[in-house]
Amino acid sequence: MTNVRTFFRTALLATALVAAPALADGPIADRGEAVETAQFERDRATILSMAGDYKVRFDMQESTPWMAGYEPLDRKISGGHESVRVIEDTGTKIILQHLLVVGSEGEEFVIKHWRQDWEYEPEKILAYTGPNSWEWMEMPERLRNGRWSQTVYQVDDSPRYAGWGEWQDSQGIRRWRSNWTWRPLARRDAVRDPVYDRYASINRHQLTPTGWIHWQDNTKMMPDSAGEDGLAPVVQEYVLNTYDAFDDYNVAAADEYWAATADYWAAVRTQWDAVAEANGGIAIAEEAQTGTVISGRLLTIANEIKDGALSEADAIAEARQLITQATAEGATAAAEVAEANGEY
Repeated sequence: MTNVRTFFRTALLATALVAAPALADGPIADRGEAVETAQFERDRATILSMAGDYKVRFDMQESTPWMAGYEPLDRKISGGHESVRVIEDTGTKIILQHLLVVGSEGEEFVIKHWRQDWEYEPEKILAYTGPNSWEWMEMPERLRNGRWSQTVYQVDDSPRYAGWGEWQDSQGIRRWRSNWTWRPLARRDAVRDPVYDRYASINRHQLTPTGWIHWQDNTKMMPDSAGEDGLAPVVQEYVLNTYDAFDDYNVAAADEYWAATADYWAAVRTQWDAVAEANGGIAIAEEAQTGTVISGRLLTIANEIKDGALSEADAIAEARQLITQATAEGATAAAEVAEANGEY
């Protein structure tokens, strides 16, 4: 999640935005209908197997500095309990919702965490293009065959990053690797107001005997008018999130939260989707602590539904208004930035 940045600064950074990083692999050769069908079904089973209840370990390590004088941050390790649920499965699209269960025994509460959407051979993805901005990016037709996109969404169901790749077996390991993608800063970085303002990343998912891992290779980038494409690398970071099957926590709390709020969040997803389709993407201001400027309220609304303090109808109406207004303001600001930079 990015820091709040004034639109004046966004204007200065606009010229630093670059096209999506290079593709990971070439086209997949035609393997015949029977092989394609078998591979598709195996891919689906792999994605669906990531649903479950887990003890999660988050391991973040800055390693190699690319900028002279930069001192990598100390390694940070944290963890928790997370329930991952399949909330949609159309065959070619699978949505997994992560629900974080925190708090001491008897006082647990649920935080709606990230969401991952997997889509088979999509025509386009909603990609991060720079501060406060996501745009539809066409997936080259020659690279669609046999590949799945993964789009990751923030806690309020606004987009975070997207990429595509192929599920493969290598060295006896089932794995998926994305193309290079841009993504905004995570909260752990955004709250520090660092010199870098985005990541160029490769995303990996791999099955393990006890669950799965989410492995991220992040190059932290900063605006630099003298750098290639107006950007320069600062430091490399490796993030390894380990999901081990575990249910000795209050799993019921996660399911109760979702049962109470699922229809609300479905309406929120629909509204974000409608804005993205109508506007060719999403422009919205972000802040360090919460992600989008409306994230805190959208999450609070869900809790008010669960607690009986707000009706579902009123909650959905407020959420729709929040998203519509915030994205309209974001689009206006983006247009002003583009005009100031001579893009119109």
